[in-house]
Amino acid sequence: MKIVWLLFRSNTRKTMVIVLLGLLSGVASTALIAAANNSLYSGSAAKHARWLLALAFTLAVVIKVGANLASGLLLGRSLQDITLSMCAGLCKKVAATPLPSLEEIGGPRVMACLTDDIDALSMAIHTIPGLIIHLAMLAGCGIYLAWISRPAALVVVLLVVVVTVPYRFMVAAAHAAIRRVRDGRDVLFQHFRSLVEGIKEIKLHEDRKAAFLREDVEGASQNIRRENIKAMNRYAIADGWSQFMYFILLGIVLFAFPSMYQVSPKTLTAYIFVALYMMGPIQGLVASIPFFIRGQASLEKLDELDVALASVTGGPTAANSNALTDRNGFSPRATPPLVEFRNVVFRRGPKNSEDGFKLGPIDLTLYPGELIFIIGGNGSGKSTLAKVITGLYPPQSGEILVEGAPVSAGSEDAYRQLYSAVFSDFFLFNRLVGLDRSARWAERTKEYLDALDLSKVVRLDGATFSTTSLSQGQRRRMALLVAYLEDRPIYVLDEWAADQDPEFRQIFYMKLLPELKEKGKTVVVITHDDRYFHLGDRVIKLDYGKVIETLQQGVPAGSARS
Repeated sequence: MKIVWLLFRSNTRKTMVIVLLGLLSGVASTALIAAANNSLYSGSAAKHARWLLALAFTLAVVIKVGANLASGLLLGRSLQDITLSMCAGLCKKVAATPLPSLEEIGGPRVMACLTDDIDALSMAIHTIPGLIIHLAMLAGCGIYLAWISRPAALVVVLLVVVVTVPYRFMVAAAHAAIRRVRDGRDVLFQHFRSLVEGIKEIKLHEDRKAAFLREDVEGASQNIRRENIKAMNRYAIADGWSQFMYFILLGIVLFAFPSMYQVSPKTLTAYIFVALYMMGPIQGLVASIPFFIRGQASLEKLDELDVALASVTGGPTAANSNALTDRNGFSPRATPPLVEFRNVVFRRGPKNSEDGFKLGPIDLTLYPGELIFIIGGNGSGKSTLAKVITGLYPPQSGEILVEGAPVSAGSEDAYRQLYSAVFSDFFLFNRLVGLDRSARWAERTKEYLDALDLSKVVRLDGATFSTTSLSQGQRRRMALLVAYLEDRPIYVLDEWAADQDPEFRQIFYMKLLPELKEKGKTVVVITHDDRYFHLGDRVIKLDYGKVIETLQQGVPAGSARS
């Protein structure tokens, strides 16, 4: 089983100890039943013999309880290690995956794996010691029964085979239903995301709200409910089948054995005693199977996501990226760099197809201390160009050069460190994550809070914002504050002023952008505010992914910068 192999792969030595402890517990359980059975028929045996049986019984109890406790403690630690490793590893792969591939995989699928699947897998792993103990108990009881009477043990083995084959088919049908349930949860997570992100639009339209809740949320929930019921029904039927056959076995032992074989009352009683004792392990096995199958389905989903992420994540580690950066001759901490885009093309849509959106070919040079406005209608490719410029969308063709050195396949991460950006769909963390706190860090933060007119509504407690529940315009200013503190050579601001009032919009264009230029920063601004175009060194107009016009200081650019 994949789950058992996962446990072995995480820590082979510890897993072997857990398995051996489980087997030891199962053997001790069998020794308990043997000691109890012999004690019942010891009669007037010597006193020391009964004391030996009592000692064996006590020793078996100690071993069983101790082995159970030790395996549980070891498994708890291993389980937490596996969960942490899978969560951290998956998050690292998500962070390293190119943005277009991540968008294709889908956020709900990743969220379902990080929440539902890891939780289901943890529950499945938690059942492993119990499964080992139950199997060991059943094997030990079987050996003990064979030692008592071989013909009776042969009949029991045949009956077990008769029970197992139909049971296997019933459980396989349940497994298929559980797999469909897991697929349905991806869809449901997508609807949950729509509910949270689109709550304003839902609340403003009663018909939309009713249709969304009825058709999307309730529809997906009903599908999961239907498949879950199918799985539970199959488990129930399988459980009923196993119980029915168990009592058939008990009936054969009680009524058929005495007439077929010369079985002494002592042997018959021992068989009944052991058969009743086996009921507990059998029920434990049956009860753990649904958890195991759900864990198996979740592990398959995690493996699928892992393969999907690994197929598009080929970048080196941070150390390797730094080495490549040095070899290529540029560094995120160097002086404001010269960046060139030569015949860069990016395409969204099916591979090897003309369908979808095409950006480029783009020929563009970014100079230090330069302010560039990018304009164009909706759907012209402005935001896509911003993601290509910042390295979030890797080009399908063409090349990018920094200070004359091409950005190689291993240096994309380092290249992205040249940029600070506030995108139109920006995300604001509730604290300043990963920023270097220099000696002037607090002083600079206060200056920027004042400059962005945020000091009255936001304060910093250490590195944490006192609140992020502000207007969209104020949140966008906070995002710009973070970009200021990052202090990168190039700034990309996508429709930043769209949410600002006229007064602060003027401050942005007339004060904040010139200040960035004076500091030698390269600033790329996507905007529709044509009244401020004269402030830019260049104005680049896009239309359906192509540059149709480039203006320099308000006049057509000649042979100067492109």
